[in-house]
Amino acid sequence: MTRHLPNFITLLNLFTGCWALVMLFHGAPEDAAWLVFLSAVFDLLDGWVARALRVQSPIGKQLDSLADMVTFGLIPGVVMYQLLQASDLSQWVAQTSVREFIQYLPFVVTLFSALRLAKFNVDERQTKEFIGLPTPANTLWIIALPLMLLNSPGEWEFLLRSAPLLLMLCAVSSWLLVAEIPLFSFKLSGWSWQANLYPYLLLVLSAPLLLYFSFAALPPIIGFYVLLSIIRNQRTSKR
Repeated sequence: MTRHLPNFITLLNLFTGCWALVMLFHGAPEDAAWLVFLSAVFDLLDGWVARALRVQSPIGKQLDSLADMVTFGLIPGVVMYQLLQASDLSQWVAQTSVREFIQYLPFVVTLFSALRLAKFNVDERQTKEFIGLPTPANTLWIIALPLMLLNSPGEWEFLLRSAPLLLMLCAVSSWLLVAEIPLFSFKLSGWSWQANLYPYLLLVLSAPLLLYFSFAALPPIIGFYVLLSIIRNQRTSKR
């Protein structure tokens, strides 16, 4: 029975991801965000449980990617699509046929998420670290964007209602997913500060930001994650 537990947790990730999609379609981004956070917890937990019980399997790895494709592949594309729908796109593009095409460009994030997940499954370099931004991290900063508009009306409108900026964010997101940038994982090497310097630094930076800025802290936290990984890479290459 225990050998099926990690796969059950993975299916909970998929279930809450589907639920989050429904919440987005019903115009409830905050509910969707909490469900995505819950999915991210399940996504972390299934691997930990599989390793703890020593029941890792090829089917578990494939199932994990299939669940992630919905929760962390389709959802960020839908969020960016909805943001672009509510943007000033019509002021930038007058021609209806061109505008109708551009409105679907946010789903490029979904396409690159699929590519990222497929690469992860066959890339043997990604056992102890990531190459490119993991799809859950990418989804967490994107799901924060509509909440920033919802919780701070007027404060972020000039940025997150701008069609050019939203399309640029889609491009940056897509690039980060497949970029050849090694990023540290949170598979801790014991509990010592020295062995886990960069994960601990990120946690120390993240805690006050989350307490003070709430959802608006997620985009800069992911930015810090990438920056700290680049600093780590530079220091490692000089040794």
